[in-house]
Amino acid sequence: MKIINRQAHFDYEIGEKLEAGIDLAGAEVKSVKLGHVALSDSFVKIIGGQAVLLNCHINPYEFSDNSGYDPKRSRRLLLHKKEILALQSKMQQANLTLIPLSLYTKRNLIKIELALAKGKKKWDKRQALKEKTLKREAEEEARRKR
Repeated sequence: MKIINRQAHFDYEIGEKLEAGIDLAGAEVKSVKLGHVALSDSFVKIIGGQAVLLNCHINPYEFSDNSGYDPKRSRRLLLHKKEILALQSKMQQANLTLIPLSLYTKRNLIKIELALAKGKKKWDKRQALKEKTLKREAEEEARRKR
């Protein structure tokens, strides 16, 4: 099971990547393993010396008691203190954002892949779309010639 944040590659220039654990409740684990997660608008902030995943939507597990459950609650990420301090300094120096790229299981544990990223401007996004369509058209033309 792997959930990918496709919007991240369109909105950001991806830099350094790292892996972290995520602190979830029991019913959330079952929901994540079923793939009921949306990472598209989520990001990571460092609050009080801890990395926190914000705005990640995990749908409630249908067979559990969901009274008082907030699907977009903030979730703590499991990182070493040295890693958090290094990330915080890199984020402040280069004006970068920490975003989730994917959520997956690894040896029965749920891990999240994070990346330091810099936001793209509107014209960068347009240029990326142009290049993508030109590449797709060239591949289609090459297929037709065969």
